[in-house]
Amino acid sequence: MSGFVHEKRNVALLVFSQMLFMIASITVMTLSGVVGVQLSPDPALATLPIALMMLGTVASTLPASLFMKKVGRRLGFLVGASVGGVGGGLVSFIGIALESFWLFAVGNLILGIYQGFAMYYRFAAADVASPAFKSRAISFVMAAGVAAAFLGPWNASLLVDWIASVPLGGPYLMIALLALVALGLISQLQVPPSGEPQAGDPLRPMKTIAAQPAFVAAVIAGAVGYAVMMLVMTATPLAMRSAGFDMSQVAFIMQWHVLGMFAPSFFTGGLIARFGVEKILMMGALLLVGTAVVANLGQTLNHFWMALVLLGVGWNFLFIGGSALLTRLHSERERGKVQGVNDLIIFSLVALGSLLSGQLLHHLGWELLNLAMLAPVLLVALIVVWWKTRAAATASNQESA
Repeated sequence: MSGFVHEKRNVALLVFSQMLFMIASITVMTLSGVVGVQLSPDPALATLPIALMMLGTVASTLPASLFMKKVGRRLGFLVGASVGGVGGGLVSFIGIALESFWLFAVGNLILGIYQGFAMYYRFAAADVASPAFKSRAISFVMAAGVAAAFLGPWNASLLVDWIASVPLGGPYLMIALLALVALGLISQLQVPPSGEPQAGDPLRPMKTIAAQPAFVAAVIAGAVGYAVMMLVMTATPLAMRSAGFDMSQVAFIMQWHVLGMFAPSFFTGGLIARFGVEKILMMGALLLVGTAVVANLGQTLNHFWMALVLLGVGWNFLFIGGSALLTRLHSERERGKVQGVNDLIIFSLVALGSLLSGQLLHHLGWELLNLAMLAPVLLVALIVVWWKTRAAATASNQESA
């Protein structure tokens, strides 16, 4: 098999694996709160399962990366899909069957482990791709979210009565079954030797790597972009319901938001290759500014639609741009700790954003919440400018020397 065909096959396996994982993630975000309302002993705990999924992701992100550094991508992904996907789906289903809120919550926590491993599919795509194809490979994996934007809500709604004796349990059983399919796909993944840690690769201290302006730009862009997106996205259904919209309209807006998040992935990698990652990061920040502006112009359905589409595309540019930049800053031996620290920071901020969303909306309101997001977005733009200024100065000094 030629190298070109080989890398396309590997990326295709990761694309479908990403799609199956995202169906699980979107199902949890869509349905676990509803299940929580029915099973929870206290209505205030209804969304705890979703929060625990994020906690499971935060807790497993760095260990997952370090584990894969030792055993390789394929075995690591197999563990994540089997323990997190199959195990989490089954435990959640059993929790519903036994009408045990806490067992259901534990199942969602375990599903967070699935996410903790699966978030590295995008980096694995870079590992199996040639240098010229890396950015596009990451984009294609993220583009799997387009299909999941439809399949996730369908799984959460159409299969609620699949198992008649366990109402609402069907979608979680399907998560486990789809994770089994993912195991079959991942077992065929072939990471080339250049994509696995090599003994001769450099191994620098983490503080040396983190001191690079490009590293700061990559992490801050990904973390702020993801946290702002999650905070505003989580607040949107509450704001829309408060404005008098029904759930079908909320679902319509959220579906367009998810499409905005992932549909651009088909060309984000090409844009990075053509214009440079710094321009894509700045465009992502500008789009998030547009979100705040549109949100403050009105609260009609069209205003919510435009704001949430801009929010999704802005997230896409910042997250994929940050991920692509990060892959340039470490050797194969360093990737475990570097990618692990990156995703640990990102999902810690994401978890914080999802927890703060309701409180900020309650105290600030929809318009001020969006305006408050301008400060971290401005920080991203300033750090990108700082990085490029430092890089230009370093290049100038090297030329004069």
